[in-house]
Parts: sequence; C-alpha cells; structure tokens
Amino acid sequence: MEQPFSTSKVTVEYFDPHDVFKLLAPGLVPRLPLRNLHWQSHAGPLRSIETLHVELVPSGDGNPLSSPISSPPPSSQQQQQQRRSENDGFQTQIGAATAAMTQSSETVDQPGNRSSIPLRRHQIPGLRRTPYLKVLLVRCDDNDSYKGHVRQEIRDWIKANAPASTSKKANAAENHDAFEWLIVHVVIPNTVAATQPRKSDVGSGSDKSSAASRWRPGSSTLLEKLRSDFNSSSKSAMDRISQIRIGVNDVPYDILPRVVPAVPSGYTETEQETENAWSDLIAKFRSLILSSFDMRVTQYEEDIKEKDAQRSLPGWNFCTFFILKEGLARGFESVGLVEDALVGYDELSVGLDMIVKDQSLGSSGSAANALPAYTEDLKKLALKARAVVVEMSYDEDELVDLESSQSVATQPKDSYDDIPISANKKPYRDLIVANNVSIFDFRCYIFARQIGLLLRLGNAWSTREELLAKLKEQQESVLHGVAPRAPPPKHKENEQEELPMLAEICRRTLDFIPSVSHVMRNDLLCALLDTSKAAEEEDSGAIASVDPVTSEIVDNLVVSFAFSTAQQILAQTSTKSLPIPSSSFGSSDGQEPKAAIPEPKTMMHPARSSSLNVRPGAAGVPRPPPSPNVFPSGRPQSMPDSEGVPSAFLKVGLEDLAARRAELYTLSRNLLEESGKKRGWSNGWTHTPMVGQSTMVNMVDIDLDDEHLAPAQHVAEPIVSMSGVDNKLLKTALDNSDDFYRLYEILTDKALRHYTVAGHSHSIQSTMADLAVLKYHLNDYASAASYFWRTTPFFGESGWSLLELSMLIMYSKCLKQLQRKEEYVKVLLKLLSKAAAAEKERRLAKSSFNADAQDYPESEEIKGLLDDLLLETRTVLNEMRIPLSNFFSSIEMDGTPEYDKGRDGLTLHLKLNSLLVDNLTIDTASVRIVNASSKPLKEIWLKQEGPIIVRPGKSKLKLRSNALIPGSYEIDKIDFRAGKLYLHFERQFGYPSDKASTLLRSPQVFIYQRADTLDVRLYTSKHIQLDRNNNVEIELNTGWNDLSRAEIRVKAATGGLRLLSAEAKCVDSSFEFSQPPEGGVFSLSSIPANTTMRIRFPYTLEQDTPSISLRIEVSYETEHGSYFFSKTPTVHTSLALGVNVQDVFKHDALFSRFTVSTASLSPLRLLNSELLASEMFGSTFGIPPNDPVLIFPRQPASLLYKIKRKPGIKNRPKAAKTMYLRLHYSVLRDEIEALIEGSLVKALYGTALQPLSRLLISSVLPLVRSDFSGIELERAAMVGFIYTSFLSRVDYPRIFRGLGKDTAGVDLAESIGSFLRTWQAENPTLRFPASNLIAPSSILIPVDVPSVTIVHTADIKLTPQPTASVSPTSSAVCTHQLLPALLHLKWTRMWDTLTPPSAQADLEFSYELSEPTDTWLLGGRRRGHFVIPAPETDDERERSSSIDTEAEIPILLIPLREGWLPYPSVDIREVRSDAHSSTVENTPGPEIQHETDMRNLGETVRVIADRSLITLSLDASGPGGGPLVLDVERGDVAGRVLVA
Repeated sequence: MEQPFSTSKVTVEYFDPHDVFKLLAPGLVPRLPLRNLHWQSHAGPLRSIETLHVELVPSGDGNPLSSPISSPPPSSQQQQQQRRSENDGFQTQIGAATAAMTQSSETVDQPGNRSSIPLRRHQIPGLRRTPYLKVLLVRCDDNDSYKGHVRQEIRDWIKANAPASTSKKANAAENHDAFEWLIVHVVIPNTVAATQPRKSDVGSGSDKSSAASRWRPGSSTLLEKLRSDFNSSSKSAMDRISQIRIGVNDVPYDILPRVVPAVPSGYTETEQETENAWSDLIAKFRSLILSSFDMRVTQYEEDIKEKDAQRSLPGWNFCTFFILKEGLARGFESVGLVEDALVGYDELSVGLDMIVKDQSLGSSGSAANALPAYTEDLKKLALKARAVVVEMSYDEDELVDLESSQSVATQPKDSYDDIPISANKKPYRDLIVANNVSIFDFRCYIFARQIGLLLRLGNAWSTREELLAKLKEQQESVLHGVAPRAPPPKHKENEQEELPMLAEICRRTLDFIPSVSHVMRNDLLCALLDTSKAAEEEDSGAIASVDPVTSEIVDNLVVSFAFSTAQQILAQTSTKSLPIPSSSFGSSDGQEPKAAIPEPKTMMHPARSSSLNVRPGAAGVPRPPPSPNVFPSGRPQSMPDSEGVPSAFLKVGLEDLAARRAELYTLSRNLLEESGKKRGWSNGWTHTPMVGQSTMVNMVDIDLDDEHLAPAQHVAEPIVSMSGVDNKLLKTALDNSDDFYRLYEILTDKALRHYTVAGHSHSIQSTMADLAVLKYHLNDYASAASYFWRTTPFFGESGWSLLELSMLIMYSKCLKQLQRKEEYVKVLLKLLSKAAAAEKERRLAKSSFNADAQDYPESEEIKGLLDDLLLETRTVLNEMRIPLSNFFSSIEMDGTPEYDKGRDGLTLHLKLNSLLVDNLTIDTASVRIVNASSKPLKEIWLKQEGPIIVRPGKSKLKLRSNALIPGSYEIDKIDFRAGKLYLHFERQFGYPSDKASTLLRSPQVFIYQRADTLDVRLYTSKHIQLDRNNNVEIELNTGWNDLSRAEIRVKAATGGLRLLSAEAKCVDSSFEFSQPPEGGVFSLSSIPANTTMRIRFPYTLEQDTPSISLRIEVSYETEHGSYFFSKTPTVHTSLALGVNVQDVFKHDALFSRFTVSTASLSPLRLLNSELLASEMFGSTFGIPPNDPVLIFPRQPASLLYKIKRKPGIKNRPKAAKTMYLRLHYSVLRDEIEALIEGSLVKALYGTALQPLSRLLISSVLPLVRSDFSGIELERAAMVGFIYTSFLSRVDYPRIFRGLGKDTAGVDLAESIGSFLRTWQAENPTLRFPASNLIAPSSILIPVDVPSVTIVHTADIKLTPQPTASVSPTSSAVCTHQLLPALLHLKWTRMWDTLTPPSAQADLEFSYELSEPTDTWLLGGRRRGHFVIPAPETDDERERSSSIDTEAEIPILLIPLREGWLPYPSVDIREVRSDAHSSTVENTPGPEIQHETDMRNLGETVRVIADRSLITLSLDASGPGGGPLVLDVERGDVAGRVLVA
C-alpha cells in the first residue's frame, strides 16, 4: 500500500558541472518514487519494498536537507510549510519547503562548504547519514568534446568520488557508508550527439545503410564510448552508463544550440525508445541503490555479530552495541522495511531487559553497562513538587536548575510536556552514546521508536502540532464543558489506516505503562533519597521507608505520566475508520448528538437535561416495555444491543483496535479512580450491599519464634496533594468531586462505546455495571435503574451470583424510589430467587467442611422482602408463575404412602428444604403423581389446604387423596399457591432423577390395593355363542365400603373396540340400575359392604384381537366422603378351542365329523358335547365317554354325528335349518391359576400380610402365563398336579419395592419374599381336585347343513357264474378271468333345502367308468346319460329315486394283474344343453350342486395268478445267477380270455 507520508527515503547525491539537472528533473522527478523493489534478505525470505522515496541532493550544497528535490507525495501540497519531525512517530509530507530545523545527533555533521572542507566521519556508524547513490550528469555534444575534456573530467570525478568497489580489501568502515555511482549522459537537441543512434549499427528511417555511410561507417557512438571507457570489462559488472535525450520542447530557448550539425544523420528517436531510456535509468537507480543497501546491511550484520560475540568480555558496552544495531534498524527504515526495523528495536528492548537484570544482580559485566540510578529531569520535577507541598525554597543550584527547566518548559509549542512519549523530546542518542541515559529514558526512547514505526505501518499521519492541538482540546473541553471545535483531520479515500497496526500500538502501550511506571517510581525514589542503596533496593522495605510527602509526590508524578501516555496513544490511534457510536450523553443545547461521527478526541461533559439512555447510540429512544419475564427483552439479557454499530463490511483489525482502545480508556479511568480514593471519592462499589460476606476479620501473620512482640508502628497520616500532577486534564478532574465524577463517567462511557464496537459482551456488561453503580451512588436512580436493567441478568448467567445479588438489591431500591411497582415485584422475585441460590451454595460449601466451619451471616437487606413481595402482589392482576426450585433446595418423599384405616384413601408426606430467610405462608399445596407405564396415563392429585407456614430450613407437608388407583407412580408436578404467587415444579416422568442436581430427589411412589378395599374385575362371559356378540362382565366388590351411591364409567382402551352399554344388565336379579345405562355409565344405588355384583354387556370389534382392555372408573360415596377408583384390566378374548367339520353325504343320512382342537398351548378338558336338533334336521351320537376328554395341541378330539332329515317337514323358507354344537370345556391354565390363587389366599388368611393378598396374587398369577411352557402344561394335564418351583426364581424385592415397612420395621418386600419361599417349601406340588375348580365354559357353534341338489349313489355288483370253478363268493379270482357285473345308479333330492319343489326341473347327468390301464379291462357300456325327473309335489317319495327311475347297467371286468384291486371309479357329471343353459341363466336361483356316494369306495377284489404247476432249476443257470423256470402248467379256469 502506498504511504504518502512515509519517511522511507534514501539520499541520491548528484554532481552537475554542466548545469543540466534542470533539464533532466522534469522527466525524472515524476517517475519517482521507486516502486516494487525486491531485496533478498540475508536471514529470511525475499523482501518487497512497495514504495521508496528518493531525495535528490546536489553535491555542492552545504546542507543537503535544506532544499532537497524529493519524490512528490501522492497527496496535495497543502501542508508543505509544516515543520519536519523525524522518526518520532509524527510523520510529515516528504518534500516540504525549507524550514529551520534543530540539529541533533541524528543529522550528519555537514560543513558549510563541502567542496573545500573534507567531511569528518563519525566514530559510531549508527550516527551517520550518507547517500546511497552518486550520480554524475554529463553533457557531451560531440566526439571532439568527449576526447578533449569530458572524458578526463569523468575520470577525475570517478577517482575522487567512486569507491574502490573492485577491491576486495575494502575498509569495513567504508562499507557502513557504501554507495554506488552512475553516469548519466544528457543529450541536448540540435547537437551532433542528438543525431547519433544509441548503437553504431542502428540507424533511423527506412534507409539504414545510407545513414551508416554518411556517418563515418565503422565509428562508435558517444554512448558506446562511455560504456567502453568507464564500464568494467567483467561480464557480471553492472552497467553504470545511461543516456537521456532531451526533447526540443523541453529545453529553454536560451540554452538550445543555434547551430545545426553540418552533416545531419537523419536519425530521430521514437517515443518508445525515449521511454525505454527512462525505464533503463529508473532500473539502474533501483539496482544500484539496492546494491549499496545490501553492502551496508552486510557490514552492519557482521559488526553486530562480532560485538554480540564479545558480550561476555570485560568492557563490553551495551550503549555502543545499541547505537550500532539501531543503525541497522534505521537503514531498514530508510528503505521502507519498517517491519525489519521494528524487529530490531524489539530485540534491543529485550537486550535492555537483560542488562537491567544483570545490573540488579550485580554480575561481572554490570560495571561497564552501569546506567544512572535516576533521571535528572524527573528529579527536578520531584524537587519542584516537593517544594510546593512543604512550602520551602531550594538553594541557588537547585533554583537555577528549576529555572532552566522552566525556561525549557516555556518554549513555544516545542515543549512536549503533554506528549511524554517522543523520540525527539530529549537528545536520547547523545545520552546513549555518552552512556549517560537512565533506564527510564532508555525505555521511553525505545518505546517511542517502536510507536513511530508502528504508526508508519498503520499509515497514521498525525503531526506533532495536530497532536498538541488534540491534547489541548481535551483539556479545554473539560475545563469549559464545550464540544470540540477542531474537526478531525480529513483523509482522502485512499489514505486508509492499517487498523491491526494501530491495535498493536495500543497493546504495547498497555504493557508499557505498568512496567515503565514501576521503573519511574524506583527512579523517583532513588532521586529523592539520592543514595546508591535506594537505586539497588527495589523491595517494599525501601519504598515503605519514605515519608508521606515523598510517597504522595511519587504517586502523583507516576499517575500523571501514565495518564498522559494513555491519552497520547489514544490521540495517535484515533481514526475515522473506527465507527464509534455516539455518546449516551445529550448535547448541551438539547439537540441529539451526531449519529456517525469519528471517535471524538475530546473528554467533553456538556450540560444535559435528561438522564442516560440505556442503549448506546440510541439517544432519545425510550426503553421497550417490559415483558412477562423478570427482565424484559426480546432476546437473552446477556446479549448487548447492536444499535449504532455497523455490522457489515467490518475492516480487518477494527474489533481488535476498538478493544485495545477501550482498555486504554479503562486504564485511564483506573488511574483516576486510584487518585480519587485518596480524596474520599468512591466509584460506588465500596458502598454496595454485600450478601453472603464472611464476618471473619483480617488475619495478621505472627512469628511464633519471637518471644517479644514488637510494638505496633505508628502509621503516619497520608497526605493528599495536587503537586506533581502535570496533566491538566487529570488536575482538573482532581480539583473537586463534580469534575472527578464527570471525568470518571466520560472515560467509562468511552470504554463502553469502544467495547460495543469490539463486540466484547463481558466487558460491555462490566463497564455498564460500573456506570450503574456510579449512578446509584450519586442517587441518580432513573439512570441507575436503566443500567441495572441491562447488566444484572448477564452476571447471573455468567456465574457471578453474589455480585448479581448485590446489584439486584440496588436495582430494587431504585425501582422502589421510582414507584415502578410492576417492575419492583419482578425484581423482588429475581432477588429472592438469587438469594435462595446463594443460600444453597452456602449450604453446599458448609457441608464440605467440618462442623466448626465459619457460617455466613444472613443479610439484613433481604429480610422482610418476602412480605413486601406478597403485599405488592395483591395489586397484580395476573398470576405470577415462579419455579419451585427458586425457593427450595430439595423436596423428597418422607417414607411410603400411608393408607387410611377402614377407608379407601391415602396420605403422602413431603419433606421441604426452604432457602428463604422468612416464613412463607402457602394457601394450597398440591402434588400430582402419574403412572407412566399405563396408557392412557393415570394420575392422582394429592392436596393440602392452608394456611400452611413453611419455615426457613426443613418443613413437612401432609397431602391427602381419596383417589385410589394401584400402580407404580412418579411425582411429576408440585404446585404451591400463596396469593398471586404460583410456585410450580414439573419434571419429565420416566427418566431417572439425579440427586445432585434435581429438586425432587425421590419421585417414585408405589400404591397398592388392600384386600378390603373396593375392587373391580373384568371377565369374559362363560357362555359364548358365535353367531351373537360376545359379552364381558364387570365384577364389583365393595369391600368394607357401605356405598350410598356409585357410578361406574366404562371406556374402551383398545382400538376398534365398541361397547354396547345400552344392552347392559345386572347378572344378579337383586340389583338394578338406578338410571338406564347410557354412554358407558352405570348408576347404582346403595350397595352394602362386602357385596359382589356383576354387570354384563356385549361388545364388538372391528378386527380380531387376542385381548381387550377397558378403563373402569368408579366414583362412589360413603359415610366418610366421596372416593374414586380406577382400573384398566385386560382380558383375553381369543377362543380357547377350534372346531373343524367334515361332511359325508349318504342316500338317507349325513355323517358329520367335528374335530375339536385347542387354540393355545394349554390343554383343554372337554366335559360334554351335543349337537342340538333344528326344525328340519335331527342328530344322533354314539355312547358318550364317562370321563372328560383331554385335548392337547397335537392331539385333537373327534366327534361323529349322524344327521337325518325329519320326516314330514316340508322345505319352507322360514323353516329352521341351522343346528348348534354345544361344547362344555375348561382350560387347564385357568384351573392352574385358580389352584394357585386359592392356595395363596388360604395361606395368607389370618396373617399380617393378608391386606397385601390382592397385590401378591396380581403379581404371581401373570407368572403362570409367562413361565409355564406348553410341555409343562401337558405334563400337568397327564399327571394331575403342578410344581411350584417356578416361583423360586422370581426377584421379589424388585417386584414389591416401594411398599415400605410394617409396624415392626421390617421391609414388606422382604416379608412377602419370605412368605412365598415358605409357602413354596410347604407346597412343592399342587394337585388338581376331583371336582372342578372353576365353573366350566361353554361355546355354542352354529352348524349349517350344506344344501346339495342331487346326491347320487353308485354301486358295482359282481354277477354270480355257477359254471365257473371259481365263484364270485370265493375268496379270489384269477387274472384274465371274465367277471360280469352290474352298475347300479340311484339318486335323491332330500338334501336340497334351498330350492322349493315348484322351482325344481329335470336334470340330465352323464356317467363314466374309469380305471387304471394296468389294473382292469372293462367291457360293456362304460359311458352313458340319464335324466332325473323333477318332483311334481313336495311328497317325500318323490324326493328320491324309485325302481323305475333307478338304473342297472351290465358291465364286464377283466383283471390284468394279481393283487387286491380296487373297483373302477364312477364319475357323474351334469349335462347342460344350450336351451337348458339359457333357461338356467335367465332363471335366478342357486347353482346346481351334486355329490356322489361311491358304495364301492374302499372295497377291493382279490386277484390271483391262474398257474397250477411250475418246474424250476435250482442251480445258478437262470438270469443273473438265479433259478431257471423250466415249465408252467396253467389251471383249468373257465371264462378265461387271452389278452394280447
């Protein structure tokens, strides 16, 4: 980035014997400064120099700096007359006009006439300043002039000025001032030289050969002669000759030659060649300057390395080393490598620290590096201030010194009392060379140089005069209370500062001020004590021995210097690029301040008519209305407002710079605060109410080895004086308390606005808290309340609980004074909550120590606030919800629920631990417990009516409920109501509670149902009819309750379940509903105690489910009050058995076989079965079994019934045709449950655990279904008993936890476990009794007799043959024997129950005999048709075939193989003609179905071979080595036929 006000420049000395510089300058100066230079560092990467200014100095000038010609700055020349200040951090324009300047050791000792008097080289290289390049300007118009005198003049100049660069034995001292030389040939127009080309082989125009012939072919040009004569012959040597041709229009008329060369060459240089010549000259400038700079750096680095290696030798002096190394740093600075120069000063700063440390330790080399113990200037200031305090005069020597210092101080505008950090404030370098610089001055000089370099890097361009004007304006603004008159300096758009560098300046200042203050304090003490011992002793003992006057003077001087330093850096780092929001103070004329001005450099405090606004940068904007929260805001309270601060396009380093400047303002405010404490002016924090502060007094260390205690030393009364405070701003603020608080407030406000830009939320809130406490201290309650409103939540969220508590007390007092009742109530709630939190922390801290730990006192500021809160809330309209954890540290169950004796109620005891300091009166306390495992959720409310007084510390509540719903519960809600205060606690049930962090430590509550309380059970109906809706039964057991009224509400708890409660009825006729059932509500009148009644009603299901659940709620009244009971039982509705039927039709009967199987793993006992006859059909069964039939999952039972149609019953549409199969059964699993339940009830009777019988049975019976496997159930069914060993694997303490203890103090869970183990040992097996344990169940299954149109009967009968040797009645027939037979076909319409006789028609059927081809050979009519006529009337005789309508068809059977051969099959099918088909399609009615009864099905014919004799050979001559058949003799069988 271009630095328009940079001091990065090098000197170029030019020699102009022919007075041609004025012709060269118009073309050279605009091409400066040099840009984009690259130098290879010796110890690092390639360094780039963006801009390097060149100062052209004539050689004959006695003062080269008086009238230099420099590269022009990019900005305008408006400030050319400003004074020049070198290397002090206040940079000016380069190329300023001639001005008088004070000569110091930094300038080069230059005599008045340099040509006559030789220059005396300074002994220390770091103090010299010499040119980097020497340029000789030569005018030579032709070759004759060159040969005559110009060549010799050049040789003489080179001999006198050029260094012996070619010699490798150059003096090291000369390398410190190494330079290069350059010859520039300036060609004037209308000369012979102007007609020459730059090279001899190049002409101009189109005819180059003719031009060469006219200009002495083969001769060289002047440029070539110069390069040949004065350039080195080495290939690596640099070209030191350049030629610049001046245009005709650029030469004054009086200088332009009048004579034109006699032989013109015709050569004319183009514009491109001219530009190339200038570029070549600028390139030579760059390369030669960098070459000389490189030689200087190399020599400096070698010398520094040599001096550093001699550090341990005697006589090594740090000051000499400092000047040498600073020379290298200044060299870097001169060429624009400011970063390298800054690194050098940083290294020197570290080296100074090492020297100071060695001097304090008294090392061997400290004598040579010994620095003065104090600073003379500081001593004069201290003595002058002491004289003012003690009102004494000095001797003449001291008076002369004071007068001399005063005379220096009265110098116009050149005294730097308000600019403490400046490299030109003293001749620091002369003092360093003389080894007469103090540590204080040394540090100040190094810091000033560092700041100057950083300001250059930051592109800041404040001049010394501007800085003095700013500081003066700061003083006047506080003295007179006016706004700043001088506007900030105007920058151009391209003159932007580097904000990270400015931030680095502030950061270094924050580190410098504390360290230099310590050095300055020791310096002053040594100066006032004036002893070498004081200079060596830096401990507290030396400082404590001074008198109060000296201590006060030293403090004032140090504070004044530190304050002035901070103000100087703040002024230097001010920039327009930092968008500081406007101040929160109004303007003096009542108008709003400017919204977006640069950071003002003033400390103004104008008169204002209104208090401070809450939000910086939003003057005049009212505070938003409060929200329902304690502290109203649209966002979290800890977030700062962003109004007035631009959030977009933030420059790099803006936030860092704003934060560092804010810290400087805070440092200035702290210095002011410390000075104000001596005068009794407090910032308010010392008077804040403290809560939770320990009453322990400060302890004093006592040496137990001392036998005699030294008497207490008398502490002198401190002296307060303004003497030594030189800063006018600080002096004005310390003059009176009003100015002190005004400046304190302004500094804090400036820090706040800077922190706002930086976005440091913690610092913003901390600074705003300082303003709030200050306003509270000054009784400005409105402003204090606005600040407290912003800051108090932040400290609570950040963990500063005690600080937040103190601020809340102040905030509440402000609101009380301002009569803001609504906000006052909210702040009181917040205050009491935070006080309770502090009390909780105190108790936790106390529990971690021993019993004798020091207790925290209760704050008197908080006592009574609870009563004020309750009093103020009476006027509040809405209820105020407060978390219960704000006032209570813990709530837990005190034991298990307590059940009322003889009543269905329970009591819950809660232990509270209050954190309040006052008694809290509660009107109503309520607790809700929920059962998370049930769906829908079950909840019980327990309440206690007030007034209830909750004292600080531990208290107990006793909450009752008349609702008894058994189950495992958790406390999820606790409510306390005290007037308009609603204290609540809610938790998410189902999650484990953390005792360390949760308010409710034991939320689990277990409620069980005692044996004598009201109970409700749900059963499925014992009698099921499949063609009707199923029923459920509700059994109500009143227990010990004498009910005067009861209302039972039944709701479906299963999806798709619909209850038909309107059809409900009482099973026992002695009870009736007091109101008709409607909507699942059953109302009953009085029911005596120990009564059991049942209510039955049907239900429907949208889809089949294995079980259903009903939510049953019973609201009932007794003489003791109203009670409520709820239960959600579940019953299994799936059928316990399954029935399949198989029908076999005969001509006059139907045989149905019913297969009964179990639908679960549990076996069944089939007690009885019957098939109920209908109006049309009747049934018969064989001999029933004497004992119940056991049905197993893999062994069903079969029931065969013969069904016949009743005679005389006509086929009418309304005739009852459905039969019913009734099965009486019992499920083995239900018998096992009843067996175990009866045994447990009998064992519990008369024991202390009898009230827990319902709980015990309800916990044990589900184990039967889960633990009994199918194999165990089958085994129990076969052996007749069960094993109770499965109950020994149950974890009873886990199942029955939460029951508490009995009257003897024994855990009930352990008692139940012991009882069950004893019962199991006494009853290892339970045998089924002979009688039924439970009432048998029955199921009524509808059986529909299938309607069949025609039932055919086919029978094949063999015809007897008397002539055959083998008769049909014989046991066998032979193969290939002819067997005559008859196929007898008959039919019946008896089983057609759907078609009336009038609608029946003739039916045609076909038959076909079929057989396997390898079994029978059939003969006769194998296929045929027959017609079944329609009945004319509904006579039974017409329903079946007669002799006339039956058919007998002869057939012939020939068996083809031997064996038991089945009869051929007969296939009968309906024959449909086209006409009949169309008639059937047009006539509605059932489809024709027919069955065929094969009478021969299952019958076989034995066929044997017709062989009587067989001859065999028993040897192995047969096939495969077996016997060989020799002869077969067939038997004499008649009717045999040969089949090929």
